Amino acid sequence: MENELRETMSTLRAVRRLRPDPIPTDVVRRVLEAATWAPSGGNRQPWRVIVVRERARLQRLGRLYREEWSAYSARCPRDGALRAGDHLAERFAEVPVLFVFCFDPDELAITDRGLARPSVVGGASVYPAVQNLLLACRAEGLGCVLTTLLCARELEVKEILSIPEPWGTAAAVPAGRPLGRGHGPISRRPDSWGNALEGAVAV
Repeated sequence: MENELRETMSTLRAVRRLRPDPIPTDVVRRVLEAATWAPSGGNRQPWRVIVVRERARLQRLGRLYREEWSAYSARCPRDGALRAGDHLAERFAEVPVLFVFCFDPDELAITDRGLARPSVVGGASVYPAVQNLLLACRAEGLGCVLTTLLCARELEVKEILSIPEPWGTAAAVPAGRPLGRGHGPISRRPDSWGNALEGAVAV
């Protein structure tokens, strides 16, 4: 089991080219269940997931996503990742399932609220659930990618998906069977402070 977990984590690539084939309901339920096992501040579990499959809603969300992607990608150098992003933006409405993570700001445990910098701690009660879902998708053979571009259009997304106040949006995860290679080995740069692994803990 330990080796299986390492294999899942070490091959969890961002997969943006997805087949439109439907995903069985039992698979969707299993990846959602995995999300619920994630930790959250005070064990409040201040998040919910909207599972979007309806084509009309996906088309409306896809239009917003394409607009945001177009503005974002215009500032980036062209490479393979950007071309894969183009593919997702062009076919967003065709993804078989979209998981939209929402959060209740009144229930977040935000211990860095008073610091003179952008707060990040509140996200610690939401994004572990997103990561659990990504890992579960990988284990089920689904391609997936964590996206946040739609968060910039939160008011419109909330209207499309009937998300009530005071809930906000934290991420959208398109998922489906990979088109092409899909997941594979991941490489990462060393941390920016230049620490070797054995020197990473220096407290």
